[in-house]
Amino acid sequence: MLNKMKTDYMGWIFLIGIVLLILEISFKGGGLLFSLAFSIGLIYLGRKFSKRTIGKIFFYIGIISLIITVLNMFVFRFFLIAILIYLLLLYYQSKKNPDWINPVLTNEGFDEERINKERLLKTNYLFQNRLFGHQQTAEHVYEWNSVNVQGGVGDTVIDLSRTILPKDDAVISIRNIVGNITILVPYGIEIRVHHSVIAGRARIFDNKPESRVFNQIYSYQTEGFNETDQKVHIITSILVGDLEVKRI
Repeated sequence: MLNKMKTDYMGWIFLIGIVLLILEISFKGGGLLFSLAFSIGLIYLGRKFSKRTIGKIFFYIGIISLIITVLNMFVFRFFLIAILIYLLLLYYQSKKNPDWINPVLTNEGFDEERINKERLLKTNYLFQNRLFGHQQTAEHVYEWNSVNVQGGVGDTVIDLSRTILPKDDAVISIRNIVGNITILVPYGIEIRVHHSVIAGRARIFDNKPESRVFNQIYSYQTEGFNETDQKVHIITSILVGDLEVKRI
């Protein structure tokens, strides 16, 4: 149903854009067409005489003129607003109907193919790169694998209390555009956090988030991080959203 809605929405945007383009040309008359033709003509002459200085001047003037003309078109503004509404709609759908990830333990053997006479063991992964949608670790016990994932729009929740961490460094690396990241850490596990965000805050355990919320870099680690063998590296980057790391 969501895929059908996406297709219908894009279809309506395209049709409305064509209608608005025709109306804009009708009301503005030859002015718009002349501006477009003038810009394209300069770009053509610039490409044709690109080895000469005058050709380069024509080319860059044509590019600047074309950009200004397009930015002043109502159709261009309509498409920007339509894309923004479309992204907000997908974000709302991802919040309303989140995708749950339930990794299941499997005992797969070695891959049959050999590379340089070495066998490769195919491992499972907890998350997938996903442009839209909520991701969360399973509610049952799962096998740990380091997390290295890129996301678009949606929240991410990682519960480390339902897995057995290795006796070395466990790495969680998440890069997201819009959405919150929540990481639940059992008591006794040492952590180090490196977090960067354009607009958002970070709350690590019981520490209060800093007052600034724009273009921040956070770096924290627990006192016993360097003395223990079992520890978690958390590396996160968000364009807009909050990071919360708390004990469980």
